[in-house]
Amino acid sequence: MSSGQVRASHILIKHQGSRRKASWKDPEGRVISNTTKESAVSQLKAAREDIVSGKTKFEEVASRYSDCSSAKRGGDLGPFGRGHMQKPFEEATYSLKVGEISDIVETDSGVHIILRTG
Repeated sequence: MSSGQVRASHILIKHQGSRRKASWKDPEGRVISNTTKESAVSQLKAAREDIVSGKTKFEEVASRYSDCSSAKRGGDLGPFGRGHMQKPFEEATYSLKVGEISDIVETDSGVHIILRTG
């Protein structure tokens, strides 16, 4: 990783308000089009509680539930610098310490929880 970069994994849940209503696990966007933002947020809150309590691992939840193609890598987005992600996502990631998990972060893509890994 070069100077000024961070590394993070995330779990994305898309919803009716997401700019692109399709994903690797819902190519037609049927589930996403019927998911309210409130429902997406409550799914993520429950997942975050399970991860923080040690009931499950971040990577396992990401692999199973994330609407991002990074799910195939346990949510890992690799290293990135400022200006490469949507602003709310970037700001949340840079404000975390390595190993910390964010609260719910909203972007045009949907709602996320972020684990800073580097």
